[in-house]
Amino acid sequence: MTAAVPALAERRNAIATMYPQWQEQTLDRAFWQATERFGDRPFVISDELTLTYRQVVEQAEDFARGLRARGIGPGDRVALVMGNYPVYVPIAYAVWRLGATLIPVNFAFKTDELGYVIEQSQCRAVITMDTFRGLDYLAMLDELSPGWEQGVTDRYPNLSLVVVHGQSRPGVPTVEQVMADGHGDAAPLAPSPAAPTDPAVIMYTSGTTGLPKGVLQSHDNLLRNSFAAALHRGFEDGRRIISALPLYHAFGLVMGLFAASWVGGAVIPQLQFDPLATLKSIERHRVSDALFVPTMAMAVIEHPAVRDHDLSSLFACLSAAAATPRWVWQSMKEGLDLPELITGYGMTELSAATTLTDPDGDMDQLTDTVGRIVNGGCAGIPELGGIVAEYRTCDPYSGEMLPEGAEGELVCRSPMATSGYFKLPERTAELFIDGGWLRSGDLGRVLPNGFLQLTGRSKELYKSGGELVAPKEVEDILIAHDAVLQAFVIGLPDDRWGEVGAAWIVPDAGATASGEELIEWCQTRLARFKWPRHIFFTTADDLPKTPTGKVQKFELVKLAVAQLDGQGTA
Repeated sequence: MTAAVPALAERRNAIATMYPQWQEQTLDRAFWQATERFGDRPFVISDELTLTYRQVVEQAEDFARGLRARGIGPGDRVALVMGNYPVYVPIAYAVWRLGATLIPVNFAFKTDELGYVIEQSQCRAVITMDTFRGLDYLAMLDELSPGWEQGVTDRYPNLSLVVVHGQSRPGVPTVEQVMADGHGDAAPLAPSPAAPTDPAVIMYTSGTTGLPKGVLQSHDNLLRNSFAAALHRGFEDGRRIISALPLYHAFGLVMGLFAASWVGGAVIPQLQFDPLATLKSIERHRVSDALFVPTMAMAVIEHPAVRDHDLSSLFACLSAAAATPRWVWQSMKEGLDLPELITGYGMTELSAATTLTDPDGDMDQLTDTVGRIVNGGCAGIPELGGIVAEYRTCDPYSGEMLPEGAEGELVCRSPMATSGYFKLPERTAELFIDGGWLRSGDLGRVLPNGFLQLTGRSKELYKSGGELVAPKEVEDILIAHDAVLQAFVIGLPDDRWGEVGAAWIVPDAGATASGEELIEWCQTRLARFKWPRHIFFTTADDLPKTPTGKVQKFELVKLAVAQLDGQGTA
């Protein structure tokens, strides 16, 4: 660690006394207060542009006035389809400044996925890029709702405004136009009527039904989580965090953007991950902290140019969202000389991470656990001694609580927990059990020392490269192919991606399709992280089943692993 960085205990003490009244804030008010203290410091840094705290506030105020002139106000929902451009940040804060709710949309979504989110969220406005990574979002809107440029459409009766970042259409405003209009509007904005418990974000995450569910996250949820993360990790004054994690994801948004603001820090958001660009940015912008999923960490430490860059400013890394192999941790600690390595565990329904390993923890802690409940200080529950969460295990079938230390489904109670899923009361009811315990869908145990271990999943969801995948969604796409009678999608362990998708296919009589053809079929219809990497063929009779005829997917996993081990290919 560089001499300029104080000891962990000293850093934590500084943060704990910095914002004693933060609990009564909303995201915009908390950031405006931070700007009073850190106004001229950089907050968003890219190779082309740097925005200070004050500039983010100024642009957010301008954009909010521009949205106000177009009818957007308190209680409205605004979908944002945006890569990690610097302008993402003032746009998000503009939405919160108006007392509206942000819907950060996965920009990898294809047409039907995007259409579902717009429809189910009943959003009033969509702010979107024109194109990104080969996807044309305006063409998607053309397919979903022809004539959308003229305003309200039959399919989306709530949608009254589309704003485009990039090349727009006649009559459709651009981000720059909305901001310029707001800059020229002298009428001050009214105070935001939003309360800390009001929804700040609706974050769509995959579900067991195959359709994404909109997780309601309040201002209070997100502020508690980001503050607790900064405190637990002991953020030093001015911490700089590099991340290619998309800001539509809780990991990048909460653990990066929001957490950095508590200490006058900055984020270096990357539009897409590239290991060489990451090394260059760490050197150029004197980055102190990196947020990775394991595949990113592997790519950085394995890059041939890793020794050609000055990485002396970097002393911390959080790698999470999937299991990080021990050799990766060892390479970062020894090869990159990083003294503070962290992993953790969380879910969108809990805002972000609720457990983290200790910044000064040992290698066994990193590889054998996902940490302990974060050190929340004043972000915690006063009547429970300031903790930010409680964990227990329950029987995954009956929901009955299990004895301490027993393996079962992890359940959590926390002030950072969602109130439920947007307009899905039945799914919300399924999320909780008696006592307000939120079901995680993950199997594990709480160790006597308070650390959590994960042992599997009680649901069929799997996580590839840090992104949850719902098998049924992929299965429905495969079954739509003329050559497929049945499809069963599973997640297989993978050293690089955590898990990758695989599909067992029962072909339709008289039809043929190769595994490559079926993968290509999925590639044109699903986001990249949902593509199956392996295709296996079987017959209906050979599928492993229960006595009642239900296909046993855990047996399909065993068969797939055995086949891959035996053949080396799929």
